Amino acid sequence: MEVVFLGTGTSQGVPMIAQPDLPGACDLNNPRNWRTRASVHVVMDGYHIQVDAGPDFRSQCISNGIDEVDLFILTHSHADHILGMDDMRRFCDLRGFSALPVFSNPNGIERIKVIFPYAIGDKPVVRGYPAFRVSEMPGKLDCHGGRILSTTLPHGSMDVLGLIFVDEQAGKKFVYYTDCEDVPEEALELARGADVVVLDALRHEPHSTHMHIEKAVEVALEIGAPQTYLTHLTFMVDHDPVNASLPEGIALAYDGLRLNLH
Repeated sequence: MEVVFLGTGTSQGVPMIAQPDLPGACDLNNPRNWRTRASVHVVMDGYHIQVDAGPDFRSQCISNGIDEVDLFILTHSHADHILGMDDMRRFCDLRGFSALPVFSNPNGIERIKVIFPYAIGDKPVVRGYPAFRVSEMPGKLDCHGGRILSTTLPHGSMDVLGLIFVDEQAGKKFVYYTDCEDVPEEALELARGADVVVLDALRHEPHSTHMHIEKAVEVALEIGAPQTYLTHLTFMVDHDPVNASLPEGIALAYDGLRLNLH
């Protein structure tokens, strides 16, 4: 299994205008502090799964050499996770101008249909357009190379898909829990035994719809994975000093981070 972190930030991943005097602001001379919107690309036995596509998706693919998508999963319908879906048109071209399988929860499906009505169908309306074959994400999705389990995570007034990737050939388990204020018991149980866990950890201060760093560390220790990465970080999280302060086995993710789980 290969995992590529295309983005690890929020819409406040970097300040629109550098503010070096702002308390807690990150060092913009460190490239690991330049964060695009959170998304991840997972490959199991040559099968390419893209999770979320924010406004940075096209440039993320170019920067990270992503040239294939077989399956797309939208964790939830917020703008920083959905607005790059139109840029999957090239991946539809590469599929012989056929629709890309897309999975989400009911709210995500509704928003996809509202934002991209021209893309819903088995074939692109016009050659070069995207096409999405949209389905509700099941609790267990069998796919080439393994299976993907899903669970529900709370994120303010909406639910978010938490995803568990099981690579049968490699015998590895990867957990991706972004955009959540807590990890319920069912999600904790599904995450146990994972080789790598990724958790939402917006900032230092508590937030009403996201876990903050202290809370994410508590959850990571409860799950007990050998390695946990924190993602969906704002520009107030300065990579090097914060990373150095984290317990062993817990680290900040950064754009372009690649994991090979064998």
